[in-house]
Amino acid sequence: MADALEPMTEMLIAPDLLGLCDSAVEAVETVLASAKAGVGARVARDERGRVSGASLETEQHAAHGLAWLATYVESLRQMRDWGKRLTESDRFGETEQLLLQAAFGEYLAQIAGGISMSQGEYVRLADMGVTTEAARALQAAPINALISAGASSVLREKIAEILTNSEGFATFGTCGLDEDYEMIRDQFRRFADKKVIPFAHEWHLKDELIPMEIISEMSELGVFGLTIPEEHGGFGMSKTAMCIVSEELSRGYIGVGSLGTRTEIAAELILAGGTDAQKAHWLPKLASGETLPTAVFTEPNTGSDLGALKTKGKKDGDDWVLSGNKTWITHAARADIMTVLARTVDGTTDHRGLSMFIAPKERGDCANPFPNKEINGGEIEVLGYRGMKEYTVAFDDYKIPGDALLGGEEGQGFRQLMKTFESARIQTAARAVGVAQNALELGLSYAQDRVQFGKPLSAFPRVAGKLAIMAVEIMIARQLTYFSAREKDADRRCDLEAGMAKLLAARIAWSCADNALQIHGGNGFALEYPVSRVLCDSRILNIFEGAAEIQAGVIARRILES
Repeated sequence: MADALEPMTEMLIAPDLLGLCDSAVEAVETVLASAKAGVGARVARDERGRVSGASLETEQHAAHGLAWLATYVESLRQMRDWGKRLTESDRFGETEQLLLQAAFGEYLAQIAGGISMSQGEYVRLADMGVTTEAARALQAAPINALISAGASSVLREKIAEILTNSEGFATFGTCGLDEDYEMIRDQFRRFADKKVIPFAHEWHLKDELIPMEIISEMSELGVFGLTIPEEHGGFGMSKTAMCIVSEELSRGYIGVGSLGTRTEIAAELILAGGTDAQKAHWLPKLASGETLPTAVFTEPNTGSDLGALKTKGKKDGDDWVLSGNKTWITHAARADIMTVLARTVDGTTDHRGLSMFIAPKERGDCANPFPNKEINGGEIEVLGYRGMKEYTVAFDDYKIPGDALLGGEEGQGFRQLMKTFESARIQTAARAVGVAQNALELGLSYAQDRVQFGKPLSAFPRVAGKLAIMAVEIMIARQLTYFSAREKDADRRCDLEAGMAKLLAARIAWSCADNALQIHGGNGFALEYPVSRVLCDSRILNIFEGAAEIQAGVIARRILES
């Protein structure tokens, strides 16, 4: 009889672990190169080398698998680099080594055996045309050592033991940020603990708007002006700081964490595409929180196909008139301005005829969401993400000033919007990390307090394993998100990195929420328990700012054309 395989039970010491991680990254890069060649050979290209949209759709499973593989490879790179930075600063302790070891063990095993793109959808190396020779890189001794040690129940139980003896904070395992960033984290963590968490579930159950007092306090804390330059009334801080703030506020309640996203998108649009007069007028108002914006892009029959928008913008003397229907407009009632994407160029049917407007509106409330008589709409009832409410919006010859056209030039709206995608997706990834962290803390607390068969739930191996993998994947998502933010701060193109962070963090938020609810058992299905809200809130992250399928396609195209 053959000897049974036995998992490695000894933790790898730091120098050996980092060396093995280097070897593993080299191996998965070899696999990724082969996958890129394999998928690339199946898709057609034009004379400029651009991938055919039709062939990319035909090879969708393989192409999207390539995107997920590339995301896993980048995640492992960033986790390795995190370990090296911690080593250099003498902060690479036992907890961090365990997290790194588990991250490599689990993700290497999935790369070799099949990556989950969603429930029931797996991509395997053969699907992407990876050659047998390239796949052998995953059979090398360093890979086997990392999988044996890192993907073992022994390691998960050790992580869970440390976790259950901690307080479940977001800093379980050193995040690798400097002291200034950790001070920002501490400030917003305290705000979320005191002003958000005790009330968030009631807001959700009653389907109430987040109170204006909370928005006022967020204004005082500088949330809305965080990344707006100082010359325009903001604080001029980094996207990394934005990630930390979004993460901590979303840990309290995704609606609160998402309030800043509205301003982030509007400010990015104006900074990148606005005239000097538009910047001078709107940015200080946005930074102070005096003006609350909403993004008005999506239409009932377009979804992610923004190039097919039909809402019209027509000149009326010196002014503009908007006509058409929009949907899924977040925080529309309370907003003071709308960033509206509309078609202004006659005879166009794609993105080249779209223009962006900064359209003022009267602030409404739940009873009267749209005081302007030329604007109608209604609330869309939703499962989660309730604190700002979703609306349909109909413009019936709604007149706006002539200087509302962003940048003063028609036909630039889609390009202007594209410039905001990096920041929006980085922030969505940060929100997802916060939601995942909330799920971990709820699951951990319940597992410690709930006693069954004479011992806490956390003492049962599969419950402990769930908690451990949640902590591991949260750190993976966090490091990938921070990396994309650093790239943005360095003024480097980062649509690929931002897309990867959003893609992975959204999946992790959902899996963490699902596992946390499972730990609650039947109580998790009861509305009175906050984990039921977190499950609903986490689900939207895979959809907005580009559904996971759209995001994977965008990532795949970038990889194939690079």
